[in-house]
Amino acid sequence: MAQGRVYELFVPGRICLLGEHSDWAGSYRRFNKDIVPGMCLVSGTNQGLFARCKHHPDKLILKTADHHGVTTGQIELPMEPQKLLQVAAEGGHFSYMAGVTYQIMIRYQVQGLVLDNYKTDLPDRKGLSSSAAACVLIARAFNRLYDLKLTVRGEMDLAYHGEITTPSQCGRMDQCCAFGARPVLMTFDGDRLDCDELALGGTLHIVIVELAGTKDTTEILQKLNKAYPVADDEKQAKLQDLLGPTNKRLVTQTMSALADGDIARVGALMVEYQAAFDECAMPMCPSQLTAPNLHKVLGHPTLQPHIWGGKGVGSQGDGCAQLLCKSEEDVEVVMKIVQAELGMSCMPLQIGAVTPVAQALIPAASFSSALFPASKCLPPALFPVMDADGLLKPAILILVEEAIAAGLHRVVIVVSAAQHADFETIFHKQASMREYNRVPERLRQYADSIVEMGRKVHLVVQEEQHGLGHAVLCARAALEPAPFVLMLGDHLYRSSTGTSCVAQLVSAYAGRSLIALRRTAEIDISHLGTACGNWEATRDAPAAFRRLALSALVEKPSTDYARANLVTPGLPNGEYLTAFGLYVIHEYRSLFEVLQEEHQVREQLGPSASLLQLTPALDRIRAEAGLAGILLDGERYDIGHTPADYLATLNALAKKPSGEDSDLA
Repeated sequence: MAQGRVYELFVPGRICLLGEHSDWAGSYRRFNKDIVPGMCLVSGTNQGLFARCKHHPDKLILKTADHHGVTTGQIELPMEPQKLLQVAAEGGHFSYMAGVTYQIMIRYQVQGLVLDNYKTDLPDRKGLSSSAAACVLIARAFNRLYDLKLTVRGEMDLAYHGEITTPSQCGRMDQCCAFGARPVLMTFDGDRLDCDELALGGTLHIVIVELAGTKDTTEILQKLNKAYPVADDEKQAKLQDLLGPTNKRLVTQTMSALADGDIARVGALMVEYQAAFDECAMPMCPSQLTAPNLHKVLGHPTLQPHIWGGKGVGSQGDGCAQLLCKSEEDVEVVMKIVQAELGMSCMPLQIGAVTPVAQALIPAASFSSALFPASKCLPPALFPVMDADGLLKPAILILVEEAIAAGLHRVVIVVSAAQHADFETIFHKQASMREYNRVPERLRQYADSIVEMGRKVHLVVQEEQHGLGHAVLCARAALEPAPFVLMLGDHLYRSSTGTSCVAQLVSAYAGRSLIALRRTAEIDISHLGTACGNWEATRDAPAAFRRLALSALVEKPSTDYARANLVTPGLPNGEYLTAFGLYVIHEYRSLFEVLQEEHQVREQLGPSASLLQLTPALDRIRAEAGLAGILLDGERYDIGHTPADYLATLNALAKKPSGEDSDLA
């Protein structure tokens, strides 16, 4: 752990598309096996909690801002389990974070933490799980800061147990916000929880309406829970049927409609679900579930031509409504109607438009003639480098760690046949007990983490090295048919902020291929891929990023060519944009087709053929589908170019990152 390092975090809220209350209802199967397991369809939202965190030796220091910009805190709590438990039990503003911290303290050896939730655009007490997002946020902060190696499910579990340490009676559905803005099917069978990420056949355009009313979630839960585990009368039996068989049928049908891209059918099922909920749940808690504002919105005449359907959100009541719109254009119309005719605020949510990036490709089979004879023994990816944590590692470990820390779940590494055994030893073979016992405890813990990393690493052999494009092509069968991050095995990346370069790139991905760029002096561009384009203004990109639509991408241009063709407006004279060595490949099928075509041409030419490069293939993608470029906050270091570059990399990475020892804003 780098004690001065500042980490940037974001956790979204969650919206339950269908199946609310079935999470806690399904948990009663522990006592009554006649109860049908709960099922719900949930997704993260565009809105959420933004925060920065850093180490503190012995205190939990918290500061938050709500969606109106009103700040609370800072509060300082000692890292003492009993004190944290007391604050959690009191049910105040910071009770959720205190409860999660208590759960972490009794499970892990950690010190303190400073957390500044500096921005929130998620409304609270509106059924979007702002409390669960806060719980996941603090769990994720400890996980990142202390490298607890928790999976998303692990963060969810800590968040859930932390929230129920407070007076809250939340179910296990709420913590699905840990998955981010992607749809998930959650199944609840007693103590068992299963989560399955869903592929959608179409895009959901939703407007979330703040109903300008009040709701008491605690009262709703108390009243509905009276029907469990055994129903005492017909009214309670109808609620069990709603949250059991009826819910299962409607959720299953909605899953099928989502997979088929039948969004109109999804809207009709929402309407059917709301009618069933009103019939069976409203009599159990009429004071909260009659919800006049909700039903006013759902039945508003001028909205009907623009929506497929709608329903309540969260525990229901007059918190929020969700309206499933017929198109992106209808979203704008619906929002205007809600604001002008109903006097309510609202926000858009789009689900399914962008496939999340979940895998990385690292070509690591290259031979560096400039680093001979060292490269005769090892490729640059295996050269030793001192990492920010003070450990001397082969470069490939640093790359894989950064990929996994950015949320990527699978890493494919292309290696040469000669070095395959070396990579296999690193990722898929444990150290011998003799070696393991000879190293300090800290290194034994790191050895264990390598074993965990190895479960996400898949090795592909490139029998002969014919260029970067050829290495990418060799990985085609090993990659899932989905977008992927491309990292170069002879490059290392150092962020100038608390967010890694890979994480910045993944966050900036918006459904088209993306190349990270850096500003470079004219004297250096002749050995680099060089790009130019027009700057884009986009509200979706974080303020620290600068994005442009590329108009050209050329491998190692001459100075004269660059001056004539590769000047980007706004850059100083003599400065150009060059490849950073990080990419998100969205049009993966097209890229592989282009590379396969070029490879076949090479085979026909025989030994005289030049190397199969990546840049020309990317330029074809740019011309056919569009390619965005983005400037990252950070620097890249080439460890495979010259001995001087390798030495410069060692010296640069030995220095403390600029994001460390800074105060939270």
